[in-house]
Amino acid sequence: MNSILKTWDNLPAQNASGIYTICLSVDGILKIWENLPIRPFMKRAMKKTETWILEHQDESGDWGGIQPAMVNSILALAMLGYDVNSEPIKKGLEALKRFTIESDDDLTLQSCISPIWDTALTAEGLLSSGMEREHPALVKACTWLASKQIFQKGDWSIKRPNLEPGGWAFEFDNSWYPDVDDTGIVLLLLYKFVDTEHVKPENLEKGVNWILGMQGKDGGWAAFDVDNNFSLLNKIPFGDLEAMIDPSTADITGRVLELLGTLKFKRSDPHVRRAIAFIKKKQEENGSWWGRWGVNYLYGTSTVLAGLNAIGEDMSSPYIRKTVNWLKSSQNLDGGWGESCASYGTYLPQGCVESTSSQTAWAVLALISTGDVGSQEVLKGIAYLLRHQKLDGTWDEEAFTGTGFPKHFFIRYHNYRNCFPLIALAKFLFKSMFNGIKQ
Repeated sequence: MNSILKTWDNLPAQNASGIYTICLSVDGILKIWENLPIRPFMKRAMKKTETWILEHQDESGDWGGIQPAMVNSILALAMLGYDVNSEPIKKGLEALKRFTIESDDDLTLQSCISPIWDTALTAEGLLSSGMEREHPALVKACTWLASKQIFQKGDWSIKRPNLEPGGWAFEFDNSWYPDVDDTGIVLLLLYKFVDTEHVKPENLEKGVNWILGMQGKDGGWAAFDVDNNFSLLNKIPFGDLEAMIDPSTADITGRVLELLGTLKFKRSDPHVRRAIAFIKKKQEENGSWWGRWGVNYLYGTSTVLAGLNAIGEDMSSPYIRKTVNWLKSSQNLDGGWGESCASYGTYLPQGCVESTSSQTAWAVLALISTGDVGSQEVLKGIAYLLRHQKLDGTWDEEAFTGTGFPKHFFIRYHNYRNCFPLIALAKFLFKSMFNGIKQ
């Protein structure tokens, strides 16, 4: 259950905008400044940067739990004169080694690893499919997840200095950068075990309070930060992945609404009202929602609809029925759904690609959330999943359906092909039995 990085190599070069041209000019001036023999405050700035890098290294040797930050931190320390056998670099190299997948033919360095995310999703799939809560696998998973809650203030506390910590990260070790999405999916699972000895009520309380405190001024939630949406920063020349900011997104806001609905929050709650207004504002013209962390409109739409349904939104509302029409019109002839990474660009039409198990599951879950469990589109989607399931119970999927940075690189989660179809099949079975639908 690791994640593999994919660079989207076929994207056309962007035309430099006026702002980008200005930023390039400023960058050229700064490079001239760097070559001057006298640079006031340079030594102090370098020392401050060195201190920051050292402080942000986790005990495990990781920086931010992600390969680019780790590689760049090691290179920075080496440029400052740190020996390869010095403690920070040695621990950093050991952390990088843990990110590798070795086979007979090659050695792959992953962008990151996702044990928290994968464990929560897989456990949710098993629980949804009827596995007893007391099953050793679920008990072990929930106990481990509860133990990974982060009670250290991270960089998010710069914007929220008075907010108590309580989130979860994506990786084994990333104490500085818990994220709202992982915290939400973990809490959705742990809530179902809060009356057991494996999960303490304070796990839930502190996690929910942290999420509520991370809501942005716009009513939405971002992954790691709050109100970090100054888009001009993406034009800085070294920000070539256009990921210098962390704005609120519909998919994470939908995840939070699903959690709050599960916890019996009311639509009249101020957090909920602002979130619903944000989601309505972010809806695309065709009825879908853009997906920041999964490819793409199928992911964003599925997460949003799950949240709206959980919080008690009227799923017969015109804006939601518009989404339903879009979902149904996007179905492939084989009964599945598929969407290319290229849908993040404006140069290719969204969709119209080969169906995948994970994206089909997202579409099915989205339609089930709207109450269309007995529709022909859902039945065809379920038939697609059953038809493509292998004898060992798994599904094949070569497509990259996870998003690192839109338009620039994407992630293949090895278990998306299995956990999402399992959740979709389980929810379909439960809903169809409840509604008296013939199998």
